Amino acid sequence: MKAAGARRPFWKELPLLIVVALVLALLIKTFLVQAFSIPSESMQNTLQPGDRVLVDKLTPWFGSKPERGEVVVFHDPGHWMKDQPTPEPGVVQKVLGFVGLMPSAGEKDLIKRVVGVAGDTVECKGAGPLTVNGKPLDEPYVFPGNVPCSTNPDAHFKVTVPKDRLWVMGDHRQDSQDSRYHQDEDDKGFVPVDDVVGRAIVVAWPLDHWDTLPVPATFSQKGIGNAAAAPAAVAFIGAVPLVMVRRRLQLARNGLAAPVSGEDGLLPVVR
Repeated sequence: MKAAGARRPFWKELPLLIVVALVLALLIKTFLVQAFSIPSESMQNTLQPGDRVLVDKLTPWFGSKPERGEVVVFHDPGHWMKDQPTPEPGVVQKVLGFVGLMPSAGEKDLIKRVVGVAGDTVECKGAGPLTVNGKPLDEPYVFPGNVPCSTNPDAHFKVTVPKDRLWVMGDHRQDSQDSRYHQDEDDKGFVPVDDVVGRAIVVAWPLDHWDTLPVPATFSQKGIGNAAAAPAAVAFIGAVPLVMVRRRLQLARNGLAAPVSGEDGLLPVVR
């Protein structure tokens, strides 16, 4: 007779533990974070080829949208990667990629830095600097020896980012096929917000490259985010005289005397 409370052998519990671990990994990949591998030099020196980054997939579920300065992973918005063959993954990589323990080799995803969000005017002239809403950016993260813009006239631009779109650029400015080089495609180089997988928050591997990926201070400079606020302020100022005129006309129609002092917020009126 088996003793009460006797534990099952570990080898019998191992399959169940593996299944539970894989299910948890799948849930984490789907709703929390996912690992991605950096395949190219386009984000040097912030990210090196072979680095593994962890991407936050949780906050978008709560309505968070990409902000200026964030490094984001996004699905190919059109044909950005049409000339880059996708390697055929092995069985092990397919399984581990599915649950998020390894990057999925079959996915065509890109990683770039957001430099413009909806309503922003982003401009590059000559070698730079890159400007957002008229504010020049201080970009120490740009690859050493690169200029912030380009000496190539084809890479010069001035764009206004449409609603629900992003303008993205690589930190290795002279080795990044980013928004600048896709302006003749359907999306005009803009990345749909819905194509964003999430924000890269940590370089997790190799260990000697471990680092966080914060938003650079230059994107917090005063006035850089006033592009959308300025038209609203102008509209408010323009509406004040109209409200005053409408108030006076109503008083006249009702046979009431106009105020003779500024006690209700209106200027005195001479009849």
